[in-house]
Amino acid sequence: MKLTVTPPSDPQSAEAPYLSIVIPAYNEEVRLPDSLQAVAEFVGSKPYTAEVVVVDNNSKDSTSAIIQDFAARFDFVRGLFEGTQGKGAAVRMGMLAARGEYRFICDADLSMPIAELDKFLPPQLADYDIAIGSREAPGAVRYNEPWHRHVMGRVFNTIVRVLAVPGLQDTQCGFKMFRAEVAEALFPLQTMHGWSFDVEILYAALRRGYNIVEVPIHWYYSENTRISPLRDSLDMAVEVLKIRRNGLRGLYNPPRS
Repeated sequence: MKLTVTPPSDPQSAEAPYLSIVIPAYNEEVRLPDSLQAVAEFVGSKPYTAEVVVVDNNSKDSTSAIIQDFAARFDFVRGLFEGTQGKGAAVRMGMLAARGEYRFICDADLSMPIAELDKFLPPQLADYDIAIGSREAPGAVRYNEPWHRHVMGRVFNTIVRVLAVPGLQDTQCGFKMFRAEVAEALFPLQTMHGWSFDVEILYAALRRGYNIVEVPIHWYYSENTRISPLRDSLDMAVEVLKIRRNGLRGLYNPPRS
């Protein structure tokens, strides 16, 4: 059964929340209940308004039912269904459906503890367009990551910095904050459905002159990661070349005034 749940009230008729937390989910029946509970408790502890948008990315397990259960229990949780396979497709749908003044992409495994989200919001952080969680910025801490995964990640990041987004040390961390108007300008430009969507969005952001900052986080390696280091790294490297080609064709250029 595919996800059809809607929030208890029409989200378009309600006042826009301060924060949207967008969670892409593919076959996450094991991790999602604990993660959503932690996110719900985090949201419930805050003085500002927030929504949690969970996008079921064509899951084959009970992910859809779990989202429906949380949407029934918490009026700030709503579920969407994205049939196009790929994390990028799910994130794009969630970010464009979100209504928050700040919109946060959050991996379902919560490899960054949700309490770290405070680092991305005023008053701790201000005057930015995009804030990306970084496992490489000064003050960041990685826990339990195998050395070979770290090395492969650094090799891929070197390719990304040379070809697409110079100066950013960790484009692939799954925790990123966007101001609403920036998200609404960038995500319609996205063409990549898979893991390299991050690079495409950040490449487009740099082409348009947006201010991107890196936020050092505490990050915990998950044994149940969805990434295949060798295969996905090769696929992403090919897609980075496609992004660069798109850029040369002017796909991400600012609109003409």
